Amino acid sequence: MSFVAQNLACQRADQLIFKDVSFSLSPGEAIWVKGRNGAGKSSLLRICARLLSPLSGHVEWQGEDIFKDDDIYIGEYHYLGHLDALKHAFTVRENIEFWASFHGSPNVDFALEQFELQALADMPAGMLSQGQKKRTNLARLVASPAKLWILDEPLSALDQQYIALFRERLRRHLAEGGMALFATHQDIELEPVNILNLDETAL
Repeated sequence: MSFVAQNLACQRADQLIFKDVSFSLSPGEAIWVKGRNGAGKSSLLRICARLLSPLSGHVEWQGEDIFKDDDIYIGEYHYLGHLDALKHAFTVRENIEFWASFHGSPNVDFALEQFELQALADMPAGMLSQGQKKRTNLARLVASPAKLWILDEPLSALDQQYIALFRERLRRHLAEGGMALFATHQDIELEPVNILNLDETAL
């Protein structure tokens, strides 16, 4: 099992954001995407989640181009953007169930427990604090299995207690053979981790 990006370039509007970006992930590995604001961190993650097409280059999952073969990649990854993807009229449980259903066999009770959301399970998401919304989004990671986690600012709005909780959950995911690609301005304090610095591809 492998995830490989080769010679990626990204253009937004008429501006070339980055080019010649290559990296690979194998089971148990994590990559921290770093760079100044505007370097293209979020755009790179969105390309890897098939939400944005690259200007050039390609991305492979198990040797197959993810933009040419839909079936091979669907259900194999979780993508969490820096904005919450919650339906505010849905409860915490309903939001997790909605997203987990895309991967099959969801274990929502386990996810609620892992991120200490049991007491909030029946509360509408629109009534949550920013930190509670972040924990609800993160709970999607463990509600149903996916080999690759693609995470944009996963620590935002979390206090130290929940940063530590998320770090432990991420370490467990990697120890079980999972992979992670994440961008954050705050050090998760994960060891070992590979660094992909987009400032080094600055144009």
